[in-house]
Amino acid sequence: QVQLVESGGGLVQAGGSLRLSCVASGRTFSNYAMGWFRQAPGKEREFVAAISRSGGNTGYADSVKGRFTISRDNAKNTVYLQMNSLKPEDTAVYYCGANRVSDDRSPSGMYWTYESWGQGTQVTVSS
Repeated sequence: QVQLVESGGGLVQAGGSLRLSCVASGRTFSNYAMGWFRQAPGKEREFVAAISRSGGNTGYADSVKGRFTISRDNAKNTVYLQMNSLKPEDTAVYYCGANRVSDDRSPSGMYWTYESWGQGTQVTVSS
């Protein structure tokens, strides 16, 4: 399995921005679609954004469309989540996941299809 380490979380005021990073190691990064998910206290893990192996296909949850952007740098084994116009309801632990796929299909938004996960990074948005 690929190992994942997230970073970049923190405390920010509503309307602010953060950029999360997730560095992968142990396997060929470009063989994996990557996703960002989040989990707030007492809630289930929910899809945020995902990106295909090459970066040519992306998908977003309706709640973050137009505010968040997912990208990847295969040379650096890193996937990013740029989060703008943050809202208090974005407060959660954010996890990146890796989904090994055979082609550059549109990425999955279903967390059970991702076989590797990072430890998570806390994002707190104050009102």
